[in-house]
Amino acid sequence: MGGDLASKGTSSGALRHLLHMRWRRDKARTPVPSPRLRGEGAPSGRMRSLWVVLLFLIFTPAHAVLPDEILKDQALEARARNISTVLRCLVCQNQSIDESDAPVARDLRILIREQLTAKKTDGEVMDFIVARYGDYVLLKPRFGAKTLVLWLTPFLLLLAGFAFFFRLGKPVGKTDALSATEKAELAALLRK
Repeated sequence: MGGDLASKGTSSGALRHLLHMRWRRDKARTPVPSPRLRGEGAPSGRMRSLWVVLLFLIFTPAHAVLPDEILKDQALEARARNISTVLRCLVCQNQSIDESDAPVARDLRILIREQLTAKKTDGEVMDFIVARYGDYVLLKPRFGAKTLVLWLTPFLLLLAGFAFFFRLGKPVGKTDALSATEKAELAALLRK
């Protein structure tokens, strides 16, 4: 290739320059591995361990049950925990009483444990709490006459949205053609 250029009367300096430019172009096309692939900038073993511990602490559920609330009988304690995870804190609203630090949540946890030590079943404890505080205390409300609106509202809104969307595509009403007198009045207004 260099002979072809030299035979056409190209000077050796221009030929060297052209070959150098091709070399630079080809060198620029070769991929350079990122510092991560070369092992540079990767976190050390200690730093990686720190990140793992930090992520573990962030994503573990927080339980606000205090040591003086815990029952000695492990079976009763497990039942109390199961019940307290489905009850809403009345102060925090979207936290269970098991996760909440609020004094009301603590009182409810103690009340549940008292009911369980009095040999009540889980259903009786839940009924007692709901009778005392209403259906609002349940994180997942029961399906019943009182909560019918709560359960059906999302579906009704979805149906209303579909009806509205499909109604937009259809014409509202036929437009009547203009009469001869209306056309004449329109033409007169447009001329002005």
